[in-house]
Amino acid sequence: MKAIVLAGGAGSRLYPLTQVSSKQLQAVFDKPMIYYPLTVLIASGVREFCLIATPHDLPRYQNLLGDGRQWGVAIQYREQPRPEGIAQAFLIAADFVGSDDVILMLGDNIFSGGDDFPRAVSSFTGGATIFAYHVKDPERYGVVEFDRN
Repeated sequence: MKAIVLAGGAGSRLYPLTQVSSKQLQAVFDKPMIYYPLTVLIASGVREFCLIATPHDLPRYQNLLGDGRQWGVAIQYREQPRPEGIAQAFLIAADFVGSDDVILMLGDNIFSGGDDFPRAVSSFTGGATIFAYHVKDPERYGVVEFDRN
């Protein structure tokens, strides 16, 4: 299983902090936000990563994370020139994914408590699994919609 971590976007809700550094590089408690999705993926057994970020921020991620060797993983990097949606990440990372199973996680996803995510990864056999969270004000976030297909 491989993982794409999408750490792009404009970061408009945290402006002006994001004028200097991307949202995913901001500290949450004692570490950069990007560490949270990476550590849950590593705990789930993922060892190959493709991190996608803006051309402006990509060198900062490379400086912070390096090639991943220090955590026993491999990290590749790709640019997302303009934020054109989550699905664009699959196009940008197509050569990384190849024909392997892949997880797409946003760089600002923080999972806390429980082992639902690692369990879902270890028991994955095909198809798709989407993790979402109910909030009072969904218009401020991405909204998952399902139809009968």
